[in-house]
Amino acid sequence: MEDDIIEVLSDKQKEQIQREISGLSFTKNFRSPSAEEWYVFLPTFHDPITGGAAGKTIIHYNLLDTREIFINTTIILDDPALHKPEHHHLVYAIADEIVNRLVGYADTLLSVHSGENSYNAEYKQ
Repeated sequence: MEDDIIEVLSDKQKEQIQREISGLSFTKNFRSPSAEEWYVFLPTFHDPITGGAAGKTIIHYNLLDTREIFINTTIILDDPALHKPEHHHLVYAIADEIVNRLVGYADTLLSVHSGENSYNAEYKQ
């Protein structure tokens, strides 16, 4: 039987994803009783104006409707290099890791803003 598995990512892309995720860090900035704002720091990418955080994550908790609770998470990546189509897999991996670390296993509506690599997703437990 023939092996039908095709590797999508090159070894170079895998190494870059691993390097960025390993160096991923956050600082929390209080926003309101129902939301948090986290600055996202990456080893290779930075805000082009300030040279600081590559982006931010805003987590908004829906505290009024407890029947079907979704956490609304918005990730904004400011470094224009992350807006390029060749970084689509990297942006997806970074966003996935941010959701795993900051939101965990909660049901989440995700909106990622990163130029051409922007997308929406839904995480359900």
